[in-house]
Amino acid sequence: MSDTKVKGRLQESSVRIHNFEEVELGYNDEEAHEESLRCLQCINPRCVKGCPVNIAIPEFIKKIQENDIKGAYEVISRSSSLPAVCGRVCPQEKQCESMCVKGLKGDAISIGSLERYVADQAIINHFNQAEQKEKNGKKVAIVGSGPAGLTCAGDLAKKGFEVTIYEVLQKAGGVLIYGIPEFRLPKRIVKEEVDSLKSLGVKILTDVPVGNAITLDELQKEYDAVFVGTGAGLPKFMGIEGENANQVFSANEILTRINLMSGYQEDAKTPIKKGKIAYVIGGGNVAMDAVRSLKRLGIEAHIMYRRGEEELPARKLEVEHAKEEGIVFDLLKNPVRILTDEKNNVTGMEVVNMVLGEVGEDGRRSVSEDQDSLHFVPCDMIVMALGTSPNHEALKGSNIALTDRGLIVVEETKTSLDNVFAGGDAVTGAATVILAMEAGKKAAKQIQEQLLGEE
Repeated sequence: MSDTKVKGRLQESSVRIHNFEEVELGYNDEEAHEESLRCLQCINPRCVKGCPVNIAIPEFIKKIQENDIKGAYEVISRSSSLPAVCGRVCPQEKQCESMCVKGLKGDAISIGSLERYVADQAIINHFNQAEQKEKNGKKVAIVGSGPAGLTCAGDLAKKGFEVTIYEVLQKAGGVLIYGIPEFRLPKRIVKEEVDSLKSLGVKILTDVPVGNAITLDELQKEYDAVFVGTGAGLPKFMGIEGENANQVFSANEILTRINLMSGYQEDAKTPIKKGKIAYVIGGGNVAMDAVRSLKRLGIEAHIMYRRGEEELPARKLEVEHAKEEGIVFDLLKNPVRILTDEKNNVTGMEVVNMVLGEVGEDGRRSVSEDQDSLHFVPCDMIVMALGTSPNHEALKGSNIALTDRGLIVVEETKTSLDNVFAGGDAVTGAATVILAMEAGKKAAKQIQEQLLGEE
């Protein structure tokens, strides 16, 4: 039994920087079976405790060992409505795989790659998710079709609820559609997952801005319960001089225009005016997605982050892929002013070097400016990837309780309004897809308990 995991296949970096096709190609049948045989089938599996949605990991891997892929999919589907998504974008290395006992003396089992393999086989072979129960007569509205909303909808539909999702954009999927690039999460995969939920009876209404076309109060009157999973899509900026210049973008705008509006194409209705040298400010997964997207547009693309490589919050895998693709990392640097020409076009930034200090209570090292290090960095495009906050347009007209940070106040997932529940980034602030899914599952459970009086 090998201590080394089966490596997945990748597009060559010299090829993939010229296309938006998926970088990781996934396991084939032989590779998946070989990797599954590394699983020890622990009696007390720690990996399950590390999974936010509590997938029975050893059980589905055992099915792969037995070449029962449909059975493996049925096991996963008991807990997850979006396995093909999670297998691609979930940070397994910090969750289930970090708990794997194989990782103590070698490589952890590639749980995410095996989940993706099973989910992709389910799509190819048209396996269905768990059958829904007979309708129970209860109606639930879901506001937002991101990972929290889709998960809540799927879990409720399987229990016989009549579920309708309201989505403001023209396609369902939320951040899975507009925020994550094709080379990490193909949109056909998101569509397949959404179609799978539709097969369970979930209705999805797109182009419906809740808060304007229909209010939360009206949904409360029409449905037995409402779940708010509107995410955190409002970008943050630094507040420095010159931020209102032409060619200064948020990562949200760049990714939405590329992912949802094909802005990278010359004949697009809203084409992206490409710069020659672009800097993405930030070090998280969104920053990696943005900078790697710009690289594929033929731009000299840089990451500028005020801490060092060890402190980068992005997944290590994404950092590795970015380096392979020729992304330049300008670490321990921070812009303090954006410079422009007479037409307000970006010409560069004034930047200072940063100095790391001691580790704080949050586990991160403090950082301060080296006041004598001010210098000029030329560029003609700047993208801010500094995080996001909730946009509460959908809550207009309601008196739902919010924190001083603008987050929805919940008890477990129940809000201050009768039969209105919430979860995901609108409650926690920007987080991961899998944590949003966990919130959707918890809300579905609480809705079921409240409306049916049962677990």
